[in-house]
Amino acid sequence: MFGFMQKRLEEHLIERRIWKNRLVTKDGHCNIEFGNVKYSNHFALLADFWTTFIEVRWRFMIFFFVASFTLSWFIFGLLWYWISRNNGDLFWQEHLDEHSPCVENVYGMTTAFLYSLETQTTIGYGGRAITPDCPGAVALLIIQSLIGAIINCFMCGVILAKISLPKKRAKTINFSEMAVICPKNGTLCLSIRVANLRKTLMIGSQIYGKLLRTTITPDGETIIMDQVNIDFMVDAGKDNLFFVCPLTLYHVIDKASPFFDMAVDTLHKQEFELVVFLEGTAESTSSACQVRTSFIPQEIMWGYNFMPIISRSKEGKYKVDFSNFSKVVPVTTAHCAYCFHDIKGNHHHSMTGTDNQGFEVIEIEQHNNTKM
Repeated sequence: MFGFMQKRLEEHLIERRIWKNRLVTKDGHCNIEFGNVKYSNHFALLADFWTTFIEVRWRFMIFFFVASFTLSWFIFGLLWYWISRNNGDLFWQEHLDEHSPCVENVYGMTTAFLYSLETQTTIGYGGRAITPDCPGAVALLIIQSLIGAIINCFMCGVILAKISLPKKRAKTINFSEMAVICPKNGTLCLSIRVANLRKTLMIGSQIYGKLLRTTITPDGETIIMDQVNIDFMVDAGKDNLFFVCPLTLYHVIDKASPFFDMAVDTLHKQEFELVVFLEGTAESTSSACQVRTSFIPQEIMWGYNFMPIISRSKEGKYKVDFSNFSKVVPVTTAHCAYCFHDIKGNHHHSMTGTDNQGFEVIEIEQHNNTKM
């Protein structure tokens, strides 16, 4: 029992370390921090206050919403209280017989706050009303009405913009949990699967990838997060995907591919991160949308292929079985990309882990770094 718990703890620590080492999480969030930022750059975020408010979390947005209205009501309530006090309208002040109040039925702080709230929200219960005898009160009424309209427009605009953010549309597009490497159409390919959970299409969909890894230049310079372009395509091409059903996207592992020097026994020992991007325009809202995910070497399965998920019913309708969306099956695959491309009758690894019959070791002078 103790050994089992220790094993689970070690697996949890490994998974946590892998998660921390990711630049892009599986759900598309970037795992990056900014340090030693100058104070002037912080003020630049305040200057672009519209974007700052849209990107702020909902809990803070709700706080700003409540605080902006409550604070404005209270501040103008203080001003109405000050006007009433200067005019001698409060209940504890002495009044002459011919006294005319600036605001009727405002005789304390509570009633001043209520009048401020009723004015800015245009409730107008009828119990409190301004009189034409105080020009300052008339000016304050105009100022509060204008400021209240500005606050209403700004808050409504921010909330509508946050609700319509394309990030919510991105949550209805799913990538497979694993990537696979297997033969496809006579070539060795790295494949991933992506699905649109809505029936509305993504117009002009394009997909591409970036391989992130640490490299050392011939001059000895270490480049962290060196980016290499990874091209993905479907059978019909790589541009303007017809995204009406789940698609299997593949990258051809040829001599120009960074995966060419990897093999089944060395893949999981590599240190890299494959970030995949899908961009398109939502058909219903016409808003641009980007979905991203990442795969690390432990999430790439060599010698496997995705199970089919599209079938046709007796009524002639196409059916998508999402229970098999991320399921894979083993297929016969060359154990390295070099073997697949340069040797006839590729060296295959069997499903039982035993060597193939007739396997011969040969020497190749051009690629001394390939492990057989």
